[in-house]
Amino acid sequence: MSALWLDEVAWDERGLVPAIAQDAASGRVLMVAWMNREALAQTVATGEAVYFSRSRSRLWKKGEESGHVQRVRAVRLDCDGDVVLLAVEQAGGIACHTGRERCFFRRLAGGRWVEDEPVLKSPEDIYGGKR
Repeated sequence: MSALWLDEVAWDERGLVPAIAQDAASGRVLMVAWMNREALAQTVATGEAVYFSRSRSRLWKKGEESGHVQRVRAVRLDCDGDVVLLAVEQAGGIACHTGRERCFFRRLAGGRWVEDEPVLKSPEDIYGGKR
């Protein structure tokens, strides 16, 4: 497959694009991460989500430490070409490093952030103290 489709992505000045991971079945937004050209190409080639870690300056396959891999069912690009949407099947039902289903577990209520979704598995159990 030709990689010309990668040229249609509006990469930012750092060569990155935000990527939203959405549960393919429920439509719930699980997380937002970043991708560079190589991460997006690997995601498409392998069918499993690969992101670019800005803090570690390297690629990371979702689930490489936790086992919570994201199997990609569809890849979409928004109208401006500057956001990628991945429809995924989330292994283990946990996308967040906090042990929750998704990273968006805080809701603004009464002028403060309230955690309104449970921890499904403790980070200690997932990572064994690595975080």
